[in-house]
Amino acid sequence: MKQRVEKETSELVTEQNDQRFMKVASMSVGELAELMNSTDAQVHQAVGRALPAITSAIEKISQRFQSGGRLIYVGAGTSGRIATLDASEIYPTFGIEGRVIALMAGGQSALVNPAEGAEDDLEAGKNEASALHLDAKDTLVGVASSGSTPYVLGAMEAAKEAAALVVSLTCNSDSKMSRASDLAIEVVVGPEFLAGSTRLKAGSAQKMVLNMISTITMMKAGKTYGNLMVDVVASNAKLRKRAIRILSEVEHCDALEAQAALEANNWNVKAAVVAHRFGISSEEAMQLLEESGGYLAKALGELE
Repeated sequence: MKQRVEKETSELVTEQNDQRFMKVASMSVGELAELMNSTDAQVHQAVGRALPAITSAIEKISQRFQSGGRLIYVGAGTSGRIATLDASEIYPTFGIEGRVIALMAGGQSALVNPAEGAEDDLEAGKNEASALHLDAKDTLVGVASSGSTPYVLGAMEAAKEAAALVVSLTCNSDSKMSRASDLAIEVVVGPEFLAGSTRLKAGSAQKMVLNMISTITMMKAGKTYGNLMVDVVASNAKLRKRAIRILSEVEHCDALEAQAALEANNWNVKAAVVAHRFGISSEEAMQLLEESGGYLAKALGELE
């Protein structure tokens, strides 16, 4: 058994040792930084090769999300932390709460306190995913560089049983996760600068793909206006300034006028835009937005 496991691990591209990096110990800091930077350029290329699969996945995820479904990320170790980061940014950026969720092997404490052994618990992954009461409108995205993490595979199994869409995001080809998914995204970035350290190129690739999945899904759900974050939650000074800039740009007004409109609409950018544009109350603006499914362009009469 031990020999079989070691052989499988050695065959993973992300675990292989690139001979170009064998002499890094004798390099200067500048040489190391230059080599790492040139190595990271491979990430962009690998993501580019995976764009057809990424596009297909986002189209299907977006359809389900617009039907009221949820987007659930599942990961362990570095992959789980990256997935959790992406999920945690959804509410402040797009104002959506409780519909983009991350399951992390070992729980929230594992985000800062390593619990790498938790990734081997297939039943924990299955049980934690089942506890979400998944259904056919939901999407579960399993994230793991190796493509063989038991915790993630368990969650994917539970999602399949619930008829949810199952997507895998890996950095190796033809993995267990790819074979277990409905849609497989394989971003093969090659051996790491530090052999086996998948927080490097593999982690960067996963961050890029998850950015695409969440951002485009939110855009298609009407959470933006052009490239403006009109559903931003203005919960601090920086975000309130951003809300003022957005309203000023959309309505071609000065900052003081924009701030007044936002204050009158409880710092809801969409409502403030509609109320300002049509000279109506906050309540009327919110009603118009509701009738438009939350799409600002529709509420403004710019889209059918």
